[in-house]
Amino acid sequence: MQAEGGAPVAAGGRRGRVLAVLVSLAAFLYVADLVTKTVALETLEGEPPLVVIPGVLQFRVIFNSGAAFSIGTGMTFIFTLIAAGVVAAIIRTARKLAGMPWAVTLGLLLGGALGNLTDRLLRYPSGFGRPTQLQGHVVDFVEVLPGNFPVIDYFPVFNVADSAIVCGGILAVILAWRGYQIDGTREVKSGRAA
Repeated sequence: MQAEGGAPVAAGGRRGRVLAVLVSLAAFLYVADLVTKTVALETLEGEPPLVVIPGVLQFRVIFNSGAAFSIGTGMTFIFTLIAAGVVAAIIRTARKLAGMPWAVTLGLLLGGALGNLTDRLLRYPSGFGRPTQLQGHVVDFVEVLPGNFPVIDYFPVFNVADSAIVCGGILAVILAWRGYQIDGTREVKSGRAA
């Protein structure tokens, strides 16, 4: 026996689980980003790099006013607005969300964007009561292949939020390429000639 409105309840239950995954993953990454940045600042700021695996992995604190590879260091205000726009777009998109792969993708992107946006809003030289607003520097502390990265001289120093954003971006490209839609459907492309 099927209760009246059973299908919408089932769909609503799935949608609730999908949104729970998005929110839980974003919250976990946001907290992990804040905690690791705090630990890095308290233990590494002003110290020489902490070498974990020589030539492969080390931790050192830098303050990045730009984007990856320190691109656009004079455009901190713009990056703050972009990060705020990304957060707003993800929240708006979540209203249509019904697919679990996209919940994971958007959770990664949202958690990472919120982590770096918090830095841009609250870290020096921004912050409450300071004359400079929306221009805080992001705390980065993970460095891989220091001085040994092929093709370029260095790989950018990054943080948990950056990792989440990159993984979410890669996953978004893969999902779009494979035809997975936000609403849980899959678009099948037919490229065969008749």
